[in-house]
Amino acid sequence: MRIVVDAMGSDEHPGPDVGGAVMAARKFGDTIILVGDEARVKAELSGQNTAGLSIEVVHADESIGMKDSPAAAARDKRHSSMHVGMQLVRDGAADAFVSAGNTGGILAVATLRQTGFGRIPGILRPAMGVVFPIESKPMLIDNGANADARPEYLLQFGLMGSIYMARMHGIDRPRVALISNGEEEGKGNELIKEAIPLMEASHLNYVGNIEPKEFVRGAAEVGVIDGFTGNVMMKTAEAVAGYMSDMIRKYIMAGTLTKIGGALARPAFQRVRDQLNPDEVGGAPLLGVNGVVIIAHGRSNAYAIQQAIGQARRVAETGIVQAIAGGVSQENHH
Repeated sequence: MRIVVDAMGSDEHPGPDVGGAVMAARKFGDTIILVGDEARVKAELSGQNTAGLSIEVVHADESIGMKDSPAAAARDKRHSSMHVGMQLVRDGAADAFVSAGNTGGILAVATLRQTGFGRIPGILRPAMGVVFPIESKPMLIDNGANADARPEYLLQFGLMGSIYMARMHGIDRPRVALISNGEEEGKGNELIKEAIPLMEASHLNYVGNIEPKEFVRGAAEVGVIDGFTGNVMMKTAEAVAGYMSDMIRKYIMAGTLTKIGGALARPAFQRVRDQLNPDEVGGAPLLGVNGVVIIAHGRSNAYAIQQAIGQARRVAETGIVQAIAGGVSQENHH
């Protein structure tokens, strides 16, 4: 595999991006192509043990920052690390692209045919699918690519999520549900109500509406939602998990007996923390574009970047882009 990493992506770039690339090259034995400011990337690499590893550096004059307007940057910064990196994949010089950069920028560059990959034929809107870091590992899609959605978008989100979960996790006919404020068909906003008949008429293993609490408890492998609500739901879940972890730590340290009990329970707490850690997942695949794109969190550390690279190589290996193209063609003829 040849995986491109946007070295100018993360909040602390290029440190975590380069560090994660080195870890991934060591773990997977792949060629990692770091794209960004060559001088800064090579300076960061010089402090790493890269003996025997296959790491290449490709220079990019510009980078798209978190404060840049995604549409304007995609149009005006044609020599950014995102443009150069995706071009390498598009030209067949690499298999996948990973970035912890500006999500809107990645989406804008990837979606435009002249700068990135363009959409898979038949796909109306690409979507980010994030695997929830809980025991059943379900996918929430969309997670922020489309703040406003239409019923036919939700149908395609369900299709793309279903194909991802089938290919990546070996699940035969993943259960697909609409995330709503109640299970009854009368519940939900107009978007949900209009999406229900489309879901019911599709080839998907559609199991109806579910509430977020049922999604977390494993009622479906794919939870379909508009990007605005999905992003709020994900960020709220991350914040609550972090808050609860802080509160448990605070109260354990409050007294001698609780400290002793906390010390005994530490292995169990560590297992829970590891399971809920979004760094384990690495990133969210941008599904629906005609190439493999993994979007990592801006605050990713080197380990999270390594995991995102691992996810990218598996998405490329399992042919998810080609499977989505076939799936949408079949659904459109249905």
